[in-house]
Amino acid sequence: QVQLVESGGGLVQAGGSLRLSCVASASAFSFNAMGWYRQAPGKQRELVARISSGGNTNYADSVKGRFTISRDNAKNTVYLQMNSLKPEDTAVYYCNAGVRLLRDLPVRDYWGQGTQVTVSS
Repeated sequence: QVQLVESGGGLVQAGGSLRLSCVASASAFSFNAMGWYRQAPGKQRELVARISSGGNTNYADSVKGRFTISRDNAKNTVYLQMNSLKPEDTAVYYCNAGVRLLRDLPVRDYWGQGTQVTVSS
């Protein structure tokens, strides 16, 4: 079983920066795309950024130019560097990974427990 453990959330003033990390606690046959989602109170969970195993990235329009996603495949870790934070970035941020535990098993989605990011104005 794979667990995704997030860290790096917190309280920051508008214009500040935070770096989120997400580590997979166990090894697997392969880790496919990994990404970050967020959910603000009263809103649906939305994609923030996603990175393929080969390093291709895509971002929500609202974070383009401010957030950068990266991954370290040797450490099964994905990062989200968040700069120029705005109050509307306040949300619980969730790590997501597509994981194939064994060669003959299908890819399955795993989620972290979430980390709170609060941006004050």
